[in-house]
Amino acid sequence: MSAPSLTPSKAARVRPAQPPADGPPRRGGSFGRSLKRNLTAHGFLIGAVLCFAFFSWYPMVREFLLAFQKTDRGEVSWVGMDNLSTVFNDPAFWQAWRNTALFTVLALVLGFAVPFVVAIVINELRHGKGYLRLLVYLPVMLPPVASVLLFKYLYDPGYGLLNEVLGFFGLPEQQWLQDPGLSMLSVVIASTWMNMGGAALIYLAALQGIPGELYEAAELDGAGLLRKIWHVTIPQTRLILSLMLLMQVIATMQVFVEPFLLTGGAGPEGSTTTVVYLIYQYAFNFNNYGAAAALGLLLLVLLAGVSAAYVKLSRVEDE
Repeated sequence: MSAPSLTPSKAARVRPAQPPADGPPRRGGSFGRSLKRNLTAHGFLIGAVLCFAFFSWYPMVREFLLAFQKTDRGEVSWVGMDNLSTVFNDPAFWQAWRNTALFTVLALVLGFAVPFVVAIVINELRHGKGYLRLLVYLPVMLPPVASVLLFKYLYDPGYGLLNEVLGFFGLPEQQWLQDPGLSMLSVVIASTWMNMGGAALIYLAALQGIPGELYEAAELDGAGLLRKIWHVTIPQTRLILSLMLLMQVIATMQVFVEPFLLTGGAGPEGSTTTVVYLIYQYAFNFNNYGAAAALGLLLLVLLAGVSAAYVKLSRVEDE
């Protein structure tokens, strides 16, 4: 019996066995594209790191070194703790810290609560939210110098608008920037108006992320507006509230522009002298860069401690 023969169609399908290829298949094209893409990404990353190192890390390292050095006619010498001793023995040192602490407390009372209340009001409205968001954020878009000069005009004891309003209601005029008891409060009001727009929009974004079912459940339980805010709004925005609190503490401890432009920096009887303004005086008025760096180092340590405490408390709450 003879073996069956292959038809032409079947014979065409039969292919001779190919020898195994040496190694894995080459992927030169995709590897080259991947390498090029990664090199581009790393190039942008290296550029950002270099900029950050030059404008942030280098000044911090330089400040740390200057805090223990003294520069006299171009000659640099190590003086150890002498700069810190000079700072501590300055009568304006403790006054600057008291004023800075007072500004921080007043700015948190106004600048932390007012934007949150404004965000709640805008969130509760049904119409005109876009217009109100623009209106609230408008002061942030203005140059700080222009905003401060506007408030300096409002506070003017002769023709200022605030005294005109007080006179219209039969109230005595006030020396807003000349009275040591009112100067710091006047600076806080101006600073709050200038900076509350950004915080209000952040709070508004957090409020819009709260599920509506929570408010509906609170209404079914008979909760009013204040109870809904206390039991629903604040717990749901606790994370963003704590983060904004930390950021505002750090920002208010470094206040400089508002008191410098409104009251000349020191203010009446030194009532608006802040730590950063004292650093400015050491560096540019007294040419004592070592003392300025030492005071800046103290401020850096304090703010780093506040940030570390915030991180620690956040971890404890998460656990």
